[in-house]
Amino acid sequence: MKATWNNTVIAESDDTIVIENNHYFPPASVKQEYLQSSETHTTCPWKGLASYYTLTVDGKENKDAAWYYPEPKDAAAEIKGYIAFWKGVKVSE
Repeated sequence: MKATWNNTVIAESDDTIVIENNHYFPPASVKQEYLQSSETHTTCPWKGLASYYTLTVDGKENKDAAWYYPEPKDAAAEIKGYIAFWKGVKVSE
């Protein structure tokens, strides 16, 4: 799977985990230079507290376009640290 935004590949992996129709990419498969930590957090009843990244590519920002669970609840332990995308980020094969 490949995550692309602003004509740039942000992540690429054959080992994503699919939960609720979202592909979660292993941290090592994501190009960290495009991620900036965000102060945004949301809570999922069964996955726990999510943290967000803002994508920055070629001077353009996509606020909170990636999220991850640094300390997920037990039911979602398999996606600890894995990163998923939305807000116009295209995830395709």
